[in-house]
Amino acid sequence: MKLEVVTIGTELLLGLTPDTNAAELGRALAAAGIEVVRHSSVGDRPEAIRAAVAEALDRTGFVITTGGLGPTSDDMTKHAVAELFGKPLQLNEDVLRSLEERFRHLGRPMAATNRTQAEVPEGATVLPNPRGTAPGLWVEERERVVVMLPGVPSEMRGLLAEEVLPRLAARASGMVVRSRTVRTTGIAESALAERVGAIEDDIAPLTLAYLPSVDGVDLRVTAWTIPEAEAERRLAATVAMLRERAAEHCYGEDGTDLAGVVLQQLSSRKTRLAVAESCTGGLLGGRITAIPGSSEVFAGGIVAYDDAVKRGMLDVSAALLKPHGAVSEEVVRAMVAGALRRFGVGAGLAVTGIAGPSGGTPEKPVGTVWLAAAFGQETSALKRIFPGDRAEIRARAAQAALDLLRRLIGETNP
Repeated sequence: MKLEVVTIGTELLLGLTPDTNAAELGRALAAAGIEVVRHSSVGDRPEAIRAAVAEALDRTGFVITTGGLGPTSDDMTKHAVAELFGKPLQLNEDVLRSLEERFRHLGRPMAATNRTQAEVPEGATVLPNPRGTAPGLWVEERERVVVMLPGVPSEMRGLLAEEVLPRLAARASGMVVRSRTVRTTGIAESALAERVGAIEDDIAPLTLAYLPSVDGVDLRVTAWTIPEAEAERRLAATVAMLRERAAEHCYGEDGTDLAGVVLQQLSSRKTRLAVAESCTGGLLGGRITAIPGSSEVFAGGIVAYDDAVKRGMLDVSAALLKPHGAVSEEVVRAMVAGALRRFGVGAGLAVTGIAGPSGGTPEKPVGTVWLAAAFGQETSALKRIFPGDRAEIRARAAQAALDLLRRLIGETNP
């Protein structure tokens, strides 16, 4: 089954609001075996909405829209769709009672404009929305279907799961769309592609996509509209091959977080962790503490942004700082050693660098970062020069630090 998604809202076009609904719909529909063949966004103008939905219906006959179902003058979706189908809007007494009861429960008077949310296209199926005031609507005629969902993400997700997907499942053919992801870091996209090789013909009808980000390069493999058992079998075999070819650069699959991998490694070895950060300014500690249960492993960290803090809290001597500078192998090694001593732990990470946009020199350009990881009796230091703006350099540095410790632990016998 194929359909199109139209997300509605001028704020989406202006970049003021991320279009999370489109991403959520893509994931959920693919998991249900439904292929989204096109996604478009339009502003809050009835002529634009009508044209986008009409064109989508001409291509696939099935459209899901999000947004434009509220009570204000810029909420025009159902008006445009009703006009497209030639159906007048009619007051639905059940919806009106539900709205009135909702406002009574909240202890607030219902504005007159909310009454318009009880108006639905003639013959439409109402999809009850217990999370908000705008019900979903299902309009179907002559093998053409438009499903209208609210733009509020939590309301959209609820209606999708409870009302839309069950109806779509009844129409499905037993074919599925499934994706699996192999996560890699510490290797460029081009170098990873060389390792993987030209496998596209070998894995067909599955497809492979390279998805680079500040965390690394994800390998997304997708099975399109094939039986579920076959999809799972093919995906498992392809993922195993990709993991083997990515080798030491692979740290997990799907939603795996590298910080979680490192914490699991340390937990299994009953070793606690501390960090010392300069240019990342607490970002590394934030990555670690975002993982549930991190308190069992993570002792704490020091943001040694100023050299005085490096000296006073981490015992980095002026004899190192003056000749080598704060961004150097000598200093980052002293930082991680200081963190181990200060917190009395067996594992540590340290980061120092130039995140920019100023502060670089010909010898140490913006993006220069020194990393150090310590585990047991071993310490490893690494220099990297990262591309990107300040935020990207800091994010790349935190990821690279975690990866350095992951590899050091992996090289050490448990």
